[in-house]
Amino acid sequence: MRWSSAIVLLVLLSLSASVHAASGPIDIEADRMLSQEKDNSVLFSGKVVAKQDDVTIYADEMTVYYAPEGDSKKKPAAQKGPAPGGGSAQKIQKLICTGKVKITRGEWTGLGQRMDYFAGERKVVLSGDAQTWQGQNMVSGKTIIYYLDEGRSIVEQDDSTRKRVKAVLHPDSKAP
Repeated sequence: MRWSSAIVLLVLLSLSASVHAASGPIDIEADRMLSQEKDNSVLFSGKVVAKQDDVTIYADEMTVYYAPEGDSKKKPAAQKGPAPGGGSAQKIQKLICTGKVKITRGEWTGLGQRMDYFAGERKVVLSGDAQTWQGQNMVSGKTIIYYLDEGRSIVEQDDSTRKRVKAVLHPDSKAP
């Protein structure tokens, strides 16, 4: 049990460190972009590639939700991005990626069918046969939830298929 918690922490720590320290611009490329002011969102679709510092996210679709302007009741988001329609920068409230999601940072890789990032809660949810690797170490489950500020993660099994959580640990391998 201790090893599995440690490996999940090691595997996801790379992602949390990058989200915490991310300061560079977010560069997003896609086949199409649709900005919707009514819900403060921008939908990128078709071979989406998003890069910030040393983190790259690949997905079929990515929706970026911005905090409404003047929304001081909400906890500040960790990221700022271009405003929908090209206006001034707004804080990112939520990020949802769907379809063949892949996240890379150095030797760390995460895969799933969906990734949700909630800026106010500082939480990342990778779901749909979620898998993460760091070097030879691997953790998989139906869903991997990581609480960035707490350094806590939960890996859940798929009850419908009885597919259990799996971890492959190499105690002698070094984390980058």
